[in-house]
Amino acid sequence: MKTIYQRKKYIAVGLIGGLISLLAPSCTKDILDTEPQTSISELSAYSTPDKILAQVNNLYYRIQRAQFYGGRYILFNEQRGEEFSQNSGNAAEGALIWQHTALSTDSFVGNLWSLAYQAINNSNIFLDRVGSSTVVSGALKDQYLAEAKFVRALSYFALVQVYAKPYLTDQGASAGLPLRLTPETSAGNDNLPRSTVAVIYNQIIKDLDEAEAGLPAGYSSNALNTSRAHKASAIALKTRVYLAKGEFPKVVLEAKKLVPTATAPFVYTSGTTTHRLETNIATVFGGSYTGNEAIFFIPFNAQDGPDSQSALAHNYIGAVILSLNSAGIYANSALSGGTSTDARKGLITVKNGLNVLNKFPKSASPFTDYIPVLRYAEVLLNYAEAAAETDDLVTARALLDAVRKRSDPSYTFPAAAVTIKADLINTILTERRIELLGEGFRTADLQRRLQPLPAKTGGIGSVAQVLPTGGNYIWPIPADEQGTNGGI
Repeated sequence: MKTIYQRKKYIAVGLIGGLISLLAPSCTKDILDTEPQTSISELSAYSTPDKILAQVNNLYYRIQRAQFYGGRYILFNEQRGEEFSQNSGNAAEGALIWQHTALSTDSFVGNLWSLAYQAINNSNIFLDRVGSSTVVSGALKDQYLAEAKFVRALSYFALVQVYAKPYLTDQGASAGLPLRLTPETSAGNDNLPRSTVAVIYNQIIKDLDEAEAGLPAGYSSNALNTSRAHKASAIALKTRVYLAKGEFPKVVLEAKKLVPTATAPFVYTSGTTTHRLETNIATVFGGSYTGNEAIFFIPFNAQDGPDSQSALAHNYIGAVILSLNSAGIYANSALSGGTSTDARKGLITVKNGLNVLNKFPKSASPFTDYIPVLRYAEVLLNYAEAAAETDDLVTARALLDAVRKRSDPSYTFPAAAVTIKADLINTILTERRIELLGEGFRTADLQRRLQPLPAKTGGIGSVAQVLPTGGNYIWPIPADEQGTNGGI
């Protein structure tokens, strides 16, 4: 497994990167660096409570990388959809991704795989070392192990969505991913066949169930509640995973933990932790947001922001690599109607004559906008869709109204759009496109419902639709993996 284990740089960083704080990892952003910046022995890395906490921080740093959740993973999921036009023909800026022509040899295809498996391997190492350690114990040890399982689950979920067929294709019988659950600290052990999609999903759910049990209800500050997993983070991610599986009753079961009432206002409270919608959606964006809508965000500061090509702000508004496609959701009257009073219109502006998304406005380096991974609005929409699918149209409508009326209190959905089950589901799916625009959901939402990736035009040209049976509907396993993993 050359891209992850056989090269010293990956093994070394996996073992000793733990002293690189989540808040200051800028010196190691390049995955091609062959020497780690901070070098300590493996035994020393887990020898004190402070060093173990540093290893916890390192777990989050692994998903923060610019080629993973720190930027590119979000962009890939938007570029493959139809909401944005691609204005750059440069492959380094994702032109092949937008055109659905990326190959197994493409660096983006390999980098995402490699970084996600690095995050998984770091979690495996941590679980092994801390699980058998007496340096920390009790609830704190349980919490740390739960955080590692959350990171592993999030990483596997990203991989299975991108490189494997959607679960509903055949109820998970398709080939999925190599399932690596033991630490890899030396070269070798490359050959591992792909487990089925169902097996991968089962592991993700197992990790999240165990993470929920071990995670705290919250931390001592909103900043920590934003950037570290707590119980609500594991539950919220489970609503997304079960939605991807089409297991709507389980979505409802998990969502009710965070949305305990069937009528507005919808508020989750556990101890001193509260999650709810902000009164104004603009509050959630535009910087270092740590409010109650944040269930799990990726934080940045001036020292650790992503590189320009990977930064959301650079792509959406700085260089305008991606502008809003007039044939996409931007055409919805909530975003472009002249009489609309929807506050989400305020998250769109004009640059170079193009309509651009302004959710991430730090358009020059350092790119310090936090990236939303899980927020309360998504949980409400996940719940709404699942409620509608399970024939609870009253609850579904109430949840849908909460999201829409947060941004447009005077709006009333046409009766025809919300009174019949199929129409209500379509209205909820449209609301997802409006509310979650630019946050990396579009491709996954299409694929989980086995819908084509739509034809699109604009910017660098036209692209034909991709059917679920198409060879480019999902990404290929990277060439490096195919070349070194004899079991693949």
